[in-house]
Amino acid sequence: MAENRPNKKKNKPRRFYDYSLLFTVIFLTVFGLVMIYSSSSYAAQIKYDDAAYFMMRQAKIALAGFVIMLIISKMDYHWYARFAVLAYVLSYVLMIATALFGIERNGKKRWLGVGGASIQPTEFVKIALIVMLASMIVQMGKNINEKRGVLLVIVTTLPIAGIVAANNLSSGIIIAGIAFVMLFVACKKKWPFFACGFAGVGVLAFAGPIATALEKIGLLKEYQLSRIFVWLEPEKYPSTGGYQVLQGLYAIGSGGLVGRGLGESIQKMGFVPEAQNDMIFSIICEELGLFGAVSVILIFLFMIYRFMLIADNAPDLFGALLVVGVMGHIAIQVILNIAVVTNTIPNTGITLPFISYGGTSVLFLMMEMGMVLSVSNQIRLER
Repeated sequence: MAENRPNKKKNKPRRFYDYSLLFTVIFLTVFGLVMIYSSSSYAAQIKYDDAAYFMMRQAKIALAGFVIMLIISKMDYHWYARFAVLAYVLSYVLMIATALFGIERNGKKRWLGVGGASIQPTEFVKIALIVMLASMIVQMGKNINEKRGVLLVIVTTLPIAGIVAANNLSSGIIIAGIAFVMLFVACKKKWPFFACGFAGVGVLAFAGPIATALEKIGLLKEYQLSRIFVWLEPEKYPSTGGYQVLQGLYAIGSGGLVGRGLGESIQKMGFVPEAQNDMIFSIICEELGLFGAVSVILIFLFMIYRFMLIADNAPDLFGALLVVGVMGHIAIQVILNIAVVTNTIPNTGITLPFISYGGTSVLFLMMEMGMVLSVSNQIRLER
């Protein structure tokens, strides 16, 4: 019996665990905390008499999220499929509850009070949709390549995306984008997706006339139309809608090649409103320059490369689609945030993953990373 024990150990399959992705998440989170402190210390000192107020709040939630991520990463990811429908239905319940009983900030109800804390249910919706669509596509099999299969995915996505977009356009776009990326990977025919991409570029090119027409028929609200005009000509609105955009561009321009130095930003001194949130990339550019900005983008590209590697080697389609969904979420959110800060697209109010201040965002991002790591942990290594 004793002689057989070593053989059992030898026959036990070795499993992969993507430590490169884990360390990337840790680096981005720590870097985010440093930049949150740097960009918010002035405002936090004035408002709360504590320069580290925002950083400490983010650090506590990030630490809790990191523990949750490690726990989820050791679970069997197939377990998530059992709760796909329940999570999807719950996402509707949470969004309706937010619309009815949500906490109003800056004229918008995006937060829901839970036990003395406030959360953004839109972050839960993103995870719920990723799991739901992955489960659906696996069950449909080859039928996903038929019109009926694609239509079912669209019908599953658009209602919840529409509810979210009604009060949070950027999150609605991300939710629709996640479904787009997952369908792109699952379907054999790629040309309709490229056609949609070119159509999107066309919409941006003629954004002014299109937005005006949509506002007249009631599909766009007046404040959303004003954002389009501000985006097209921000210098015409220097003290109103274009103020934040222009101050962000000033920050980017003044950073130069290597920046002013960490903590030396001038624009964070009340010029860029809430610099630790959506506009934190402009402070990175100002303090760390083009070098720092490119470095951050390269780190996100490395993260996406790890996602692709895990998805390509996933044990089954469900695992691969989970990773693709998370990859789509991160990639779209990074692109949108940087595009907004550089005024490439209209201001949609969206955070930079792991770096911008936002407790709900970092908590659910950690959960998503746990899901990806759990898929990586099921990959068997050949001896």
